[in-house]
Amino acid sequence: MHLSENLDDVADAVTGNVDPVTLEIVRNALVAIAQRITRRMIRSAISFIVKEMEDCSASILDAKGQLLAEEAGPPIQLNTVGICLQTILKHTMPPETWKPGDIVIVNDPYIAGESLAATHTNDYLAYSPLFFDGQLIGFSGLMVHHLDIGGMNMATRGWGTEIYQEGLRLPAVKVVSAGVLQKQILEIVLNNTRTPATLENDLLSQIASVGIAQSDIHSLFQKYGKKQMLQCFDALLDFSERRTRDEISRIIDGEYEHQEPVLDDGAQGGPHYLRLKVIKKGSEMTFDFTGTDPQISGPINSPLATTLSAVYYVMRCITGSGIPSNEGCKRPLKIIAEPGTLVNARKPAAVYQRMVVCHSIVDLVMGALAKAAPDRVMADSCGCLYNFTYVTNPTTGNRVLFGEVVPGGLGATAFNDGINVMACHVTNCHIPPMEALEIEAPVLYRRREFQTDTGGAGRYRGGVGQVLEYQILGEQPMLAHTSQKSVSLPQGIEGGFPGDGGRWIINRGGEDERTLPYAIGDVEPLRTGDTVTHHTPGGGGYGDPRQRPIESIVEDVRAGLVSVTMAEIQYGVVVDPRTYEARRLDT
Repeated sequence: MHLSENLDDVADAVTGNVDPVTLEIVRNALVAIAQRITRRMIRSAISFIVKEMEDCSASILDAKGQLLAEEAGPPIQLNTVGICLQTILKHTMPPETWKPGDIVIVNDPYIAGESLAATHTNDYLAYSPLFFDGQLIGFSGLMVHHLDIGGMNMATRGWGTEIYQEGLRLPAVKVVSAGVLQKQILEIVLNNTRTPATLENDLLSQIASVGIAQSDIHSLFQKYGKKQMLQCFDALLDFSERRTRDEISRIIDGEYEHQEPVLDDGAQGGPHYLRLKVIKKGSEMTFDFTGTDPQISGPINSPLATTLSAVYYVMRCITGSGIPSNEGCKRPLKIIAEPGTLVNARKPAAVYQRMVVCHSIVDLVMGALAKAAPDRVMADSCGCLYNFTYVTNPTTGNRVLFGEVVPGGLGATAFNDGINVMACHVTNCHIPPMEALEIEAPVLYRRREFQTDTGGAGRYRGGVGQVLEYQILGEQPMLAHTSQKSVSLPQGIEGGFPGDGGRWIINRGGEDERTLPYAIGDVEPLRTGDTVTHHTPGGGGYGDPRQRPIESIVEDVRAGLVSVTMAEIQYGVVVDPRTYEARRLDT
């Protein structure tokens, strides 16, 4: 739903002399500018993490650092671009210190004693100030995940215990000052990476991409005038706030609690628990994480910036995509998170794998709100899944990394089955083609297929996971593996069954076959020729499985998503595997 579909509502929400048609045009123009930034970055990158997985996100912000528009990139990045900029403006670089032609970069999660900055060290943020007639009127921001920025292991993988092991941390610094590249800053960054050629290309691409917004914004201001454009900025935020409050008001008032485990298989002293109380009153909601366990000596701790981002993401899902995504959506929300806990990391806590907690926050909020608004939430999804291996290329002698943010099954909703094989929720990265990874690194992929019977049964079935298998052809291989939901399965809603869990197998079918004891572990040494097989979790189901239409069950069996055995056990439907004729057991 676009603003143009609700012109009366928009007219009531705007301020000054902004008409709804102009407001809609400006809104879409701002989104297009953010999209252009991201597309240019992707086209010019050489790291597979960017050019294939599209692990980058752009935003347009006002002069206070408030979000105006964004590209549809990984949600955990999008929501933190503005949070980090506001921290920089408040504590290190006030607005008057920014000049035309400046580009500021930062990757430090800790600024001014808090964790309201970068998401983790591999995610560099770049900001360019936007001027019109000599006045600062906003910023463009671009976050990019870079392949390697130092750290105790390549690509900052493995089980680090403190932030100092996670590579070079750069405070907010002008890498371009008044249009002049500060080469010494670039040299410092490149001196702290195992992949200097890749990082140099991608960082310079990031700097160039974020800077192109200036000409686009200038053209927009020339067309509509500075006064009307600034009125549009305010009107957009006010409109999104109003629509968000309207949607929140439809949820029943009350207090709703839920908890979720992390490291549920006992790895690294787990399980540890995230706890949440959601307080809904009128048009406002409070998310109180009091009772969540303290931060641990491990990389899963979430900076406050990413905790806020995960909550904002869920609320965008709850309130609907018809509301323009900007700072106004956040105004009715209050978040309480005690410093020094898993959801508000304090230095020197390691945070590289904060997505383990962030994915659990999504299920945590959904689980709490399932009691208040079951038709607006979804069952649990596969969680955070990483599968990365770094090896020595026998031809070049270089250390290289390959892998992906692994897809699994998403939870079902009150209206649809969960999505099969997708990098879910706050990750939402593309799946890199096998052929591209085989070009990048010495690896041979053997399997990528749907994993039968992994989606939780329900009136609407949870999405299924996948089986991914590859053989390592390079030398001195090391596996960095992360997977959730191996013991505490992805839960269903309203009578839906849980999805299946995940596991890792080395040398499947061989004499030396072994299953890794923990779903999340330290760097695992392997041998040339070993195979890695990853079974990813499926999503939880929604509603009573016996209410699923028989034709949907037959189609699932035909597609290999549900076996004949599970169709009978979980759904009470007997399917002939030859003819696909079906009948219910109770008929």
